[in-house]
Amino acid sequence: MIDPEIDFVRKKHRDSAKGYLDNQKKTDGLLKKAILKARNNKGALGDAWEKLHLFFDLVQAYSKGEYRNVAPAAILSIIGAILYFVSPIDVVPDFLIGLGILDDAAVISFTLKKVSAEIDKYKNWKHSTVGNPLE
Repeated sequence: MIDPEIDFVRKKHRDSAKGYLDNQKKTDGLLKKAILKARNNKGALGDAWEKLHLFFDLVQAYSKGEYRNVAPAAILSIIGAILYFVSPIDVVPDFLIGLGILDDAAVISFTLKKVSAEIDKYKNWKHSTVGNPLE
């Protein structure tokens, strides 16, 4: 079960995600920040690393208009999770080496559980159009 404080902050970021839905430039900027942070914290992210990259791929495809077969609530939750991930101000501040990324990973995992059916649909679509999405 996720900490109620983390869930509250995650929902706040999900609400902020609305400004990214139809703004490709803004979304690209967010993804660049998120990818850089993910690379810098790959070891600390553990299993969340691959999940996060699925989020990045889906949001990028959505932003470009390549893939829109996703529920609005799901894409907002995913963008919200990415916003939470890049935010330096969250439940456990990122400057706490080794601990600051744990809440980010928890939000990513929690969001993935909430949108797993949408992620599976996206992976199937990507596999059918461009090959295995994890290769």
